[in-house]
Amino acid sequence: MDKQPGPHIEVQDLTMAYGDFVIQRDLSFTVNRGDIFIIMGGSGCGKSTLLRHLIGLQEPAKGSVCYEGVNFWDAPPAEREETMRRFGILYQSGALWSSLTLAENIALPLAEYTDLTESQIMEIVSFKLALVGLAGFEEFYPAEISGGMRKRAGLARAMALDPDILFFDEPSAGLDPISSRRLDDLILELRDSLGSTIVVVTHELPSIFAIGNNSVFLDPDSRTMIASGDPHKLLAECENPKVRDFLTRGTSLSETRKQPVGTNH
Repeated sequence: MDKQPGPHIEVQDLTMAYGDFVIQRDLSFTVNRGDIFIIMGGSGCGKSTLLRHLIGLQEPAKGSVCYEGVNFWDAPPAEREETMRRFGILYQSGALWSSLTLAENIALPLAEYTDLTESQIMEIVSFKLALVGLAGFEEFYPAEISGGMRKRAGLARAMALDPDILFFDEPSAGLDPISSRRLDDLILELRDSLGSTIVVVTHELPSIFAIGNNSVFLDPDSRTMIASGDPHKLLAECENPKVRDFLTRGTSLSETRKQPVGTNH
């Protein structure tokens, strides 16, 4: 990676709430440049809500979200919009327009936010599809391809504007284990080749251990974070029973510690 490691996103004393109802409080963590950062925890703990705060869709009740030292919510609207253009987002469903081909879906942000010609846009579209293993699928519609392929097409669109940070909301949701593993491998390849910082909301243990090198664990009962750091270190060293139960559910410790080749970042 040509970009120097260091803090990319810094969250300080963040409280998330809907009115008087607090979802999570006192969240403080750092996402370093080049991390694959996992937001994890049980159902209803506020993982997707935290993602909405990070991508600028929901303002904190308290605290700050800083990008490279700049407080996002204190910045002028034009600066916030510029920051958000550096984000690429993959939603759970892939969120592709069903009436558009894959090429047309990926071309949308390029046509909206750049002055590129149509031929230049199509060249980038073909390149992005090739990056995710979908070369030659430009004219296919979302309904004509598998769920795993739709996720990869959604990833190609998220990368259309060469974002600094990619945000994934449950990328493996609805996928079979083989497709999920392929998506994990693709995420690792993209991080290594593009140097992007990647933030992933997931509760899937295989993905957490296959791709994550940093994380935060949200607890729905105490409504705050109760652990952070490399998931492998948390498994080996964290003494909090909730964290250990989460990281070992449905498998033995020896199985959970297994990781594919190339995941030591």
